[in-house]
Amino acid sequence: MTLVLPPVIGHRGAAAIAPENTLAAIRAAAAGGVAMVEVDAKLTADGVAILLHDDDLDRTTDGSGPAAARTAEEFARLDAGSWFAPQFAGEPVPTLDAALALVVELGLAINIEIKPCPGRDVETAKIVLATARAAWPGGLAPPLVSSFSLGCLEVAAQLAADWPRGYLIWDRPSNWRAVADRLGAASLHVSPDRTSAADMAQYLADGRPVAAYTINDAAAAAALWQAGVAAVFSDDPASLLPR
Repeated sequence: MTLVLPPVIGHRGAAAIAPENTLAAIRAAAAGGVAMVEVDAKLTADGVAILLHDDDLDRTTDGSGPAAARTAEEFARLDAGSWFAPQFAGEPVPTLDAALALVVELGLAINIEIKPCPGRDVETAKIVLATARAAWPGGLAPPLVSSFSLGCLEVAAQLAADWPRGYLIWDRPSNWRAVADRLGAASLHVSPDRTSAADMAQYLADGRPVAAYTINDAAAAAALWQAGVAAVFSDDPASLLPR
């Protein structure tokens, strides 16, 4: 599956401009001229797909404790904006449904990172994919689905074989190419901070588009593009776009 990525992807929407993984962050990315956003999707206790990065609520909401213990109704009462800045007070934790509807309305592309709470890999992948399938218009290019979890990517390969899959790599496994082939990965998502020059050269030579996370410096982004990296994820994506 051939995948063409824009050079800049908004990380968690635009996490330096608005509270991450919120509708406000998606709007901020679009307002800055970004063509694609990345969000993190996990499940509530009662199996509703929402946007949230951490396994706990403490950092990005006014709640505390494990995300997996809260129902969708409880999530709807949380404030996911005040921690970032007063003007975002009352910003909700969005459902994946709401996020996808906004992305479609704004004409953006999206990378859905499946971010399961511990032990919920298969369940999370199934529900996230089913939710996205139901919400995404058939006439549009499909979302890019990525994960660090091989279990999630295996489910995606089975249930959404026609949607591109991004293989997120933290520490490079020796068999990364075989894993990418088995999963039918359309792209490789890597951290330059954790990637040697030799490993980056291998990724770039593999033939799949390479996307680098998380890049917030224009010079670093330019160097990566010059080296052949297709895209960078950025918390302030508009700052990296050509002027």
